[in-house]
Amino acid sequence: METRTNEIADGIYRLSTFVDGISPIGFTFNQFLVLGDEPLLFHTGLRRMFPSVRAAVGRLMAPERLRWITFGHYEADECGAMNEWLAAAPQAEVAHGQTACMVSLNDTADRAPRALSDGEVIDLGGKRIRYLDTPHIPHGWEAGLLYEETTGTLLCGDLFAQFGDAPALIEGDIVGPAISAEDAGGPSSLHPSMGPTIRRLAALAPRTLALMHGPSFAGDGAAALRDLADSYDGRVRAAFAAAGIHGCDKRGPLQCAPAVDPRLRGDDASMFPLVAELIYSQQLAFAASS
Repeated sequence: METRTNEIADGIYRLSTFVDGISPIGFTFNQFLVLGDEPLLFHTGLRRMFPSVRAAVGRLMAPERLRWITFGHYEADECGAMNEWLAAAPQAEVAHGQTACMVSLNDTADRAPRALSDGEVIDLGGKRIRYLDTPHIPHGWEAGLLYEETTGTLLCGDLFAQFGDAPALIEGDIVGPAISAEDAGGPSSLHPSMGPTIRRLAALAPRTLALMHGPSFAGDGAAALRDLADSYDGRVRAAFAAAGIHGCDKRGPLQCAPAVDPRLRGDDASMFPLVAELIYSQQLAFAASS
């Protein structure tokens, strides 16, 4: 197993491992190393990939210097080697959003993680990493992405995921292959906030998009993100129409107005059992109609 290293933006390196057999044209697993006074790794890789990824990091810096361990959401290819990295780098901390820390990382990380608020910045010394909450985008309640401010690089996680091997950095189409991969596997959690959340990322006007599965992209990142958002809006509309749910505006970005139980208006803790009650009642209704 070989993990290749390429610089995709100033001081940001793509560590890429191509695995044949996952699809007819294979699949890449990419991590990103952001160099600075406090180096950061975005994605740890699968636990069994740790030796290869560690060797790739070692060609760029001493692995024990790693200060921050981050990833998009809690999934084996994103954080499977988290504790191996904590052992290899004694000063390293896992950093993620508050939801990920609450539901998983406070228990599974061998050292206590740092919980980040939406928009919080970590100054790496030479690089500035901004954390962005993106729940369920493209999947996972705890999902979040990182934006490196000095280079305009959006670390995209599973957004734009696509099959095959490709050069480390391209200026061509990344939306079409991502749509094809979505058609093939349906990995995303379709819901009305997908388009608006991705357009919020587009507003950053990133110059580089760092894909976990696929090539990195240099160019008009905002346009690519808007095109991806439009594609998801269409999928959500189609799913709602198939389920007989109406109220989606077909003329522009998806706007839906589902009925909301009046008991859920407010922000006190009592809403959580109500949510569970409503979900359960909806499941019963669905089962009765099936």
